[in-house]
Amino acid sequence: MLQVYTGTGKGKTTAALGVALRASGYGMKTLMLSFLKDDPEYGEARAAKNLPWFTLRQVGRDAFVNFHNPDPVDLKMCRDGWEEAKEAISSHAADVIILDELNIVLATQMLPTQEVVDFLREHKNNVEVITTGRGAPEELIKIADLVTDMSEVKHYFHKGISSRNGIDH
Repeated sequence: MLQVYTGTGKGKTTAALGVALRASGYGMKTLMLSFLKDDPEYGEARAAKNLPWFTLRQVGRDAFVNFHNPDPVDLKMCRDGWEEAKEAISSHAADVIILDELNIVLATQMLPTQEVVDFLREHKNNVEVITTGRGAPEELIKIADLVTDMSEVKHYFHKGISSRNGIDH
């Protein structure tokens, strides 16, 4: 099935990681491709080294992405990450494939939405596919089997509390 976690609230990636944890309880493999990220200090990147059933590949770079005028390097990395995702989904490389931050990549047109939607519509029954990120396009939502829209009600960031290791990243 295809699951989409979107919205302005915290917890989209965390929810996908929760599915990966549950899947591991049944001996299922998870592959997580993190678009727009390349930081080995993220909690999930650090944990992946200790979890034999969980593979994390960061397919972005550790730099600010200008969504209004993306750097050609970022566009190429998104394209390369998407090609890797297609191969993994087609070949059933894992039981669960998480495409972290793919929603924002589509919302900002760093990849063509219709191309991604057409591929996922055709291949989503091969494996459990989960996309995360703000701004999931309506076309993706329409073909999804589960959509969760996380809305921010209250966040400690607004009190000046910054991101905390192990909790927020």
